[in-house]
Amino acid sequence: MPVLSLGGMRFQQSWSDLPAEAVEAASQERLRATLVAARAAGLHHIETARHYGTSERQLGWLLPEVPDPRRLLQTKVPPSADPAFFEAELETSFERLGLAGAGGRVDLLAIHGLNTPELLEQTLRPGGCLEVARRWQEEGRIGSVGFSTHAPLPLILEAIASDRFDYINLHWYFIRQENRPAIEAATAHDMGVFLISPTDKGGHLHTPSERMQELCAPLHPIVFNDLFCLSAPGVHTISVGAAGPEDLALHLEAVELLPRASELLPPILERLEAARRLALGDAWLASWPEGLPAWQDTPGQINLPVLLWLHNLLEAWDLEGYGRARYGLLGQGGHWFPGENADALDGAVSEADLLAVLGASPWAAEIPALLRRLRQRLGGETVRRLQVA
Repeated sequence: MPVLSLGGMRFQQSWSDLPAEAVEAASQERLRATLVAARAAGLHHIETARHYGTSERQLGWLLPEVPDPRRLLQTKVPPSADPAFFEAELETSFERLGLAGAGGRVDLLAIHGLNTPELLEQTLRPGGCLEVARRWQEEGRIGSVGFSTHAPLPLILEAIASDRFDYINLHWYFIRQENRPAIEAATAHDMGVFLISPTDKGGHLHTPSERMQELCAPLHPIVFNDLFCLSAPGVHTISVGAAGPEDLALHLEAVELLPRASELLPPILERLEAARRLALGDAWLASWPEGLPAWQDTPGQINLPVLLWLHNLLEAWDLEGYGRARYGLLGQGGHWFPGENADALDGAVSEADLLAVLGASPWAAEIPALLRRLRQRLGGETVRRLQVA
């Protein structure tokens, strides 16, 4: 595996699975240029998914035209309560990728979005989706079988502990490090570790705040975050979600600088941490997660852990664009990004309702006002998750 993977979440024309005749020539030419540049730079691993709109279809047309003898191709298919439906989706992925005939094969298949106990059970149970994938593997149509996840850490660890998978796609980057135990567990189970979307979900670093640029200097925030991820033990590859060939440059710069990561990272990490402590205070940072109920147990299903994490990112490093997108996605993201934002506070959810479940929090008295400030700064924009599965 190369240390950089070409992620297929941003280069497609549409998030709808358009018919072939609706795909525009300009979109194909841009993707062709991206594939050519990626091949030249050594990004031999390409990953996409059944529900990345036109991504599979557009790739399927171009992969034979931009050959790469070292290419590793990955797609991702979500599980289903009906294994036959999962297999039909797998067939569709192969058809879109131009692999439906004899000898068609993907090097890696991820069971996509093991985010809930139900989806994990649909995958692992006897006769479930994983058995379908393993049958295809035995037939030579699939290389390695892994899973992708946005799940809470305990569920990720449960999936790893099943010892049924070859690799994992998960979120871990500078602004979100709670999944570190999952990387360690995956290493113990001899699993490959692929980090998802470190540039976009890692803080919208393709459009970084001025504060982040100042604190990460002399590096661009993308370069800093790539170095942070790639120098971490257990990490094998990170996704480069390129919309075009120009998006590769900063990631390639990071690879060039990787031998100097131990020299370059510490002063930046010190500045970032100092800014965080100055903005938020040691007392808050030491105890803010304590006593917070899960979103399922909060009136209005308000996702307090996520909202207070967004508050921290906003106050420490001015990640306003990222915070606005994440805030607007709450309530729209299903099991990919569950729970609600703070819009219901002072409406369907009273302050008294909220305080009733905050008795174990040392910050109960401050949290309602903090949520109002966060809503004022980040609210007013509903975001639909692009993934439809």
